[in-house]
Amino acid sequence: MKKETVIKFLDDRSVEYERFDHDAVSTIEECGKLREMKGWDLCKNLLLRTTNGKIHYLLVMQGEKSFVTKEVSKKLGTSRLSFASGEEMEALLNTSPGSLSILSLIFDKEKTVSLAVDSDVLSSEFIYCHACENTTTLRIRTDDMRALLTRMGIEIREIEI
Repeated sequence: MKKETVIKFLDDRSVEYERFDHDAVSTIEECGKLREMKGWDLCKNLLLRTTNGKIHYLLVMQGEKSFVTKEVSKKLGTSRLSFASGEEMEALLNTSPGSLSILSLIFDKEKTVSLAVDSDVLSSEFIYCHACENTTTLRIRTDDMRALLTRMGIEIREIEI
């Protein structure tokens, strides 16, 4: 159901994408199958929270890069970040663990989650992401994704990882 909502959202806004349906992949390691089949590299998407749980970030980074809490926290100018729970992910972004993507922000009607994106992702021609279900991957031009996020009123915080 979430996948259909995402696809309709993109179609209604005339966002072009290439769609690839596949077996479920929940980890970046499992996404290696997609790399082999299509040559696509999925982004690593992490829902992070401050210690007190008042601030949440969706961090989008290249899949092969390592997440170092201390470094990312410093770049975002916040207290040490930790991973949000699956329950928080569902409540904030209507997305299950393993299916999180930049497109999960369409479910954040209150704009409670801030977006931070690795500069290498933003300099790529395409962004590869799940359609909020880990059985469908979309390839979207990065410029089109930027324009969509801007229309949605979402600020992209670019950081170097």
